[in-house]
Amino acid sequence: MLDIHSQFDDHLFGQTALAPLHVVDTKPSISVVGLGYVGAVSTACFSNLGHHVIGVDIDPAKVTCIANGKSPIHEYDLERLLRQGVDDGLIATTHDLEQAVVDTDLTFVSVGTPTAADGGCDHSYIDVAARMIGAGLKRKNDFHVVVMRCSIPPGVTMGFMAPIIEEISGKKAGVDFGVCFNPEFLREGVAVADFYAPSKTVIGTNDNRSAAIMTRIFEAIDEKPIVTSIETAEMVKYVDNVWHATKVCFANEVGRLCKPLGVDSHDVMDVFVQDTKLNLSPYYLKPGFAFGGSCLPKEVRAVAHIAKQQGVSLPLIESLGVSNATHIDRAVEMVRETGAKSVGVLGLAFKPGTDDLRESPILEVIARLHAEGVEVVVHDPAITPETPLAGQLAYVRHGSAGLQSLATDLPAMMRADCADVVAAADTLIVTHSNDLYRKAIEDADGKSVIDLVRINTKVDPQQNYNGIGW
Repeated sequence: MLDIHSQFDDHLFGQTALAPLHVVDTKPSISVVGLGYVGAVSTACFSNLGHHVIGVDIDPAKVTCIANGKSPIHEYDLERLLRQGVDDGLIATTHDLEQAVVDTDLTFVSVGTPTAADGGCDHSYIDVAARMIGAGLKRKNDFHVVVMRCSIPPGVTMGFMAPIIEEISGKKAGVDFGVCFNPEFLREGVAVADFYAPSKTVIGTNDNRSAAIMTRIFEAIDEKPIVTSIETAEMVKYVDNVWHATKVCFANEVGRLCKPLGVDSHDVMDVFVQDTKLNLSPYYLKPGFAFGGSCLPKEVRAVAHIAKQQGVSLPLIESLGVSNATHIDRAVEMVRETGAKSVGVLGLAFKPGTDDLRESPILEVIARLHAEGVEVVVHDPAITPETPLAGQLAYVRHGSAGLQSLATDLPAMMRADCADVVAAADTLIVTHSNDLYRKAIEDADGKSVIDLVRINTKVDPQQNYNGIGW
């Protein structure tokens, strides 16, 4: 079989019938490696935006299929766009990746990343593609951008793929060629529509030149792409899909719980999704400390109890308490790792702006440290040594072990002045975000700080300043 199909045959075999693609067209030319689901859709849609596209695959059937304007998969509107691209002379296909790199300006890598035997990610297809891309880059002087689109663990693009390309090409990533990670968010069945109306466009890159080129590529469909680091972009792809899986499991568990209770689960979720302030929003979705308060802990337990009574298994919901407790455990471990003999806690209530201590997760941390002989001093703008605890203690007698054990000793730990807490402590734990505490940790004179709310986003994690999830 010929290496290249369609009108590019002569050119890509080293003859001069056609000028290089990136010269005859003002738009960057694109090679797409891997003509599976993402690659086929990308090939069709990029060509529809006016780019010359060379589709690359080792599977002769896919190469021939797309070269003939036919879709290798069932996807609405895909075949029409492929046929149009071929008829317009914008789509070619090949199994020669090295030559495709030579003849294009960008290469989108959409090869398979199946599960490896150990449960991780199989990099073998990336390895093969990277070596061929490197060989192609070795033969050209133009700045070329390599765009990874596969689902891969953070660090693979720059820690695995880029070094192989550098080794084979003899060129330097970020200088002689660009590297990006551009996750796709295409839903099967409506992938073409999603390409042209993306939920978001994420461009992960470490150099401005690549960012500018990629922004130009996507400006026709998204004027405001999110430009971030490669590692962030890699992780976003995984997090998105895990979140979608979580939503499916959550909704299914709601259904399993509702049915034996005689409640219409669809009615429940129809009401649930109408709340875009809390339920379907960024709220609650920033890594921080454990949940607490008078509602969330007790109602998670209540739902798990109802399910048990009904003989229904809800692993996701039942695991929420376990996950929350693990987060509290980690906070305690982080304090122990500092070796502190005295600890200052900035923020006691389960959230700022209230004096509600019911199931405040920091109480569990304080209780354990206190039991181990660590001196603990506490400040909270809304709580004083005179704040009555009897009513709150009665409310959580079966829920908050931390508050019960501290009921007698907590008033003596309270300080009216935040500065007194900072002065008395070896290590500070920050649980509330406010200007008072932000200033306090800035003036902490090198003390260890465990920031559970990321009160200062400008400070990078370091040995004496850290958080659980950042």
